[in-house]
Amino acid sequence: MAEGTGGEHPALEPDRGDAPPSLRRAEPADLDALVALEDRAFDGDRLSRRSFKRFLERSRTSDLLVLEEDGVLLGYVLVVYRSGTALARLYSIAVDPSSKGRGLGARLLSEAESAAFARDCAVMRLESRPDNTPAIALYKSRGYRQFDVVPDYYEDHAAALRFHKWLATEPPRPDLRTRRRVPPYYPQSTEFTCGPAAMMMGMAAFDPGLALDRRLELRLWREATTIFMTAGLGGCDPVGMATALARHGFDVEAYVNSTEPLFLDSVRDPEKRAVMTVAQEDFRDQAKTLGVAIHNRPLSRAELRYRLDTGAVVLVLLSQYRMLRARAPHWVTAFAHEGQRIFIHDPWLEPDDHETPMAAAALPIPEDEFDRMACYGKSRLRAAVVIKGTIRK
Repeated sequence: MAEGTGGEHPALEPDRGDAPPSLRRAEPADLDALVALEDRAFDGDRLSRRSFKRFLERSRTSDLLVLEEDGVLLGYVLVVYRSGTALARLYSIAVDPSSKGRGLGARLLSEAESAAFARDCAVMRLESRPDNTPAIALYKSRGYRQFDVVPDYYEDHAAALRFHKWLATEPPRPDLRTRRRVPPYYPQSTEFTCGPAAMMMGMAAFDPGLALDRRLELRLWREATTIFMTAGLGGCDPVGMATALARHGFDVEAYVNSTEPLFLDSVRDPEKRAVMTVAQEDFRDQAKTLGVAIHNRPLSRAELRYRLDTGAVVLVLLSQYRMLRARAPHWVTAFAHEGQRIFIHDPWLEPDDHETPMAAAALPIPEDEFDRMACYGKSRLRAAVVIKGTIRK
């Protein structure tokens, strides 16, 4: 949320020549000082004590760094990460008002970038209020470029300007948004509708007027679900997703490296297994009737790149374990590749981390990591649904 979730960022200010404060990782003992600094630095949209406590406990997915002088905290910067991705997000940065004019904001920004680069992140993103001209000047002077505007983002309904910067070598081709339209982001509203949410984002890439709502999400789930899974309601079958998309007027094909019913190895109840088998056999029959091509092999890396380069959107089945440490199949929407990275929308928002779409949209995944993610279960299942466009009638 970058601005202490809404307050003023430190400005780009001249260094007065004071001895520089020391930098270190924040510790649990800093909690009271961090909350007090937040109160001094911002008038609204502050990080809560609970939020600071959570980030202090989660060093695997965040870096909370502080500047300290004579035992007093003068500033902090918070960077958050998504496991398995090459994306870092400058979540918040603050400088004590009494320490302005010492260049501490610029130093904290540099330290944040160094921390992200040390974690092999390629991109840093952040948000800023449109009226925070000192912060915007700082970001632009450090190579950040605006790529989006999010209306009604802050507590007072102000918009957020989104910026990003490549921490490694700048990608050889133009910015994603100058080449093709990025699909709108839609988060799944239940634990079992990642497939429909991924489908909806892919559909909207070719039908901008499509209403993305829960009614469509649940309708698509009913049309493509396996009915059962390990526990609770079932996820979506790739052939079922392809047939549902075809019935909705899209030109699709599916890649699955198995001709056997999927996801059965995690279901013990024989009746549930039987029901899942019948449902998936029916999907195969529907695909034949609709003329949907089903390739009994995985989609290769070269084919994925080619499909994305020619304007397709590809729904890919991942294992959630590498990203979120959950042993479950999970669908995402891939829409571009850049600099050996695949860009995806992940429909899952982690509730324990209070994630917003900022954390799950347009995630850059290193291709090697993406290949490892795109393999589920003991059977090494690989599946993808390619949406090539709408069917011309």
